[in-house]
Amino acid sequence: MTQLIALLAWAALPVTLVAVIDDWFLRPRRRIAQPDGRDPAVLAALYFVLPVLLLAGVLRLLGSERLDFSLVLVIVVIASGSIWLLDHLLFAPRRLQAAKLAGRDAAGIALPVTVDYARSFFPVAVIVLVVRSLIFEPFRIPSDSMMPTLLDGDFIVVNKFAYGLRLPVLEQKFVSVGEPQRGDVVVFHYPPDPAVNFIKRVVGLPGDRVRIESDQLIINGQPVPLQSSGRYDDGCYHNMRLSTEVLGLHTHQTLSCLTPDELGAPPGPTCPRRLDHNYQCTEPDPMTEHDHSDSTEMLVPAGSYLMIGDNRDNSLDGRYWGFVPEDHLVGKATRIWFNWDLQRSGGPIWSRIGRRIE
Repeated sequence: MTQLIALLAWAALPVTLVAVIDDWFLRPRRRIAQPDGRDPAVLAALYFVLPVLLLAGVLRLLGSERLDFSLVLVIVVIASGSIWLLDHLLFAPRRLQAAKLAGRDAAGIALPVTVDYARSFFPVAVIVLVVRSLIFEPFRIPSDSMMPTLLDGDFIVVNKFAYGLRLPVLEQKFVSVGEPQRGDVVVFHYPPDPAVNFIKRVVGLPGDRVRIESDQLIINGQPVPLQSSGRYDDGCYHNMRLSTEVLGLHTHQTLSCLTPDELGAPPGPTCPRRLDHNYQCTEPDPMTEHDHSDSTEMLVPAGSYLMIGDNRDNSLDGRYWGFVPEDHLVGKATRIWFNWDLQRSGGPIWSRIGRRIE
């Protein structure tokens, strides 16, 4: 299915180009010259399949973690606005003149579909661009790194103005509103590859000294309160430590396992998700080696933040790639508005909708 969608998405570009050229330049002439205004069979078939190809293109874009939606919206705004303006100033008068010369009623000549779409999309795209760039942005959780706070398949709302207003695409801050607080869940551009967005929890502010020992955060020499809440098992993660952590103004839960080894087990029938392997927590007793998720002390530099996932033993975070500069921040995660993991059986988890993110 993925390969079919990719193939249709690639076909959308040349088919759309042919449709635009025909619809803008050739179709109006046919409609003026022919009373019935019918399209040739090949072009009629092209216009029939075009919506399917465009839908495949949208699905392809939605599945890309590297897609810059702000850039896409800017392109849509510029393209639709240019088409609408160019038609109004140049092509519409030509169509009117051609209709008069042919003795046809100009009011009966349909507006090209391309122009009609552009006229409809332009104001909508402008509004979406402003809202998404300056106020709220949707984000889909792509991994397990923030379990149990956030699950793969959660769709969340990101507050874009929590840490300052930025220009779309350029990401230049022009209004300073606030700064991240310890414990905030934040979406940011992944420093090794800024085209990809990550989501983690802020554990270190500029100037903080942070280390992890036996799955407990130690900030500036003080252990962060961490209380056991029993064991966690969802059929994919087995026998994990479930703990309640108080970090700044946020009280949330974490997953961990006191083991020097990486978690891993063969995929089993109890897991409702299509995973390469399950996660089995087997803890040695006594613990004679350093825990796998332990880290040495890290000094957070000025203008940067240390981000770590709540799933302490299965999170690619600041322990491995360093710190997040302030200009990489996207916004603060606030609420879950939907949940649906296509790799999980059973459909959406309706009870997650509307949950506040602590």
